[in-house]
Amino acid sequence: MTESDRTPHQGSAADEPVYADRVYRSVPSVIAGAMMLAVAAWLIVDAVVTGTGATPWVALAAAPVFAFPVIAYTLRPVVRANDRRLIVRNPLRTIVAPWSTVEGLKAGYSVELFAAGRKFQVWAIPVSIRQRKKATRRATRAAAEGDPALRGPARPGRAPRTPRPDELDPTRAWSDAVVNALQEQAERNAHKPSAGGELTTTWCWWVIAPTLAGLVALVTVIAAT
Repeated sequence: MTESDRTPHQGSAADEPVYADRVYRSVPSVIAGAMMLAVAAWLIVDAVVTGTGATPWVALAAAPVFAFPVIAYTLRPVVRANDRRLIVRNPLRTIVAPWSTVEGLKAGYSVELFAAGRKFQVWAIPVSIRQRKKATRRATRAAAEGDPALRGPARPGRAPRTPRPDELDPTRAWSDAVVNALQEQAERNAHKPSAGGELTTTWCWWVIAPTLAGLVALVTVIAAT
């Protein structure tokens, strides 16, 4: 999933327009996470309302142990990129990499970011071998028809549409197309003065702390029964 807003914001420190982030995340992951949270909420509420003995307390203690990891691994991961920096939000860490620190991105069995001499997994862009096979067949078919990469799907009675420069390559798997777009953005912006700075990483304590606290509470409740 990609969201792009190229409306410039004024007041750049380097006298350059600052554009809103282009956002990449896995829609199936978000849907799966929302469904798991909904089912878990129903089960927990049912246990609290109808449970007997220690069951309601066990359910309440287990809630953060389940909910926060699900949020972290399904809803939280996202990649944001503008002309200055790349932000990779993983389940437990956030990496902010100015383009000058980005050495490259690679899509193998997973997507990896190489920056400032370090390697990071990019959770928000899962690799699908099935999508790659479908993209290969689609590209082969498009190549046989001519002009394989630059034309979007044609509507009845209309000529094929040429996609905008910021659109992903429709003939490639989503993860590969995103990595290619980010790689091009890194090469384009790496030498801009506004894209300088140091790479920073921060831990997501609002996920880690409640999960650990819930785990302690769960163990305590179970041990007391």
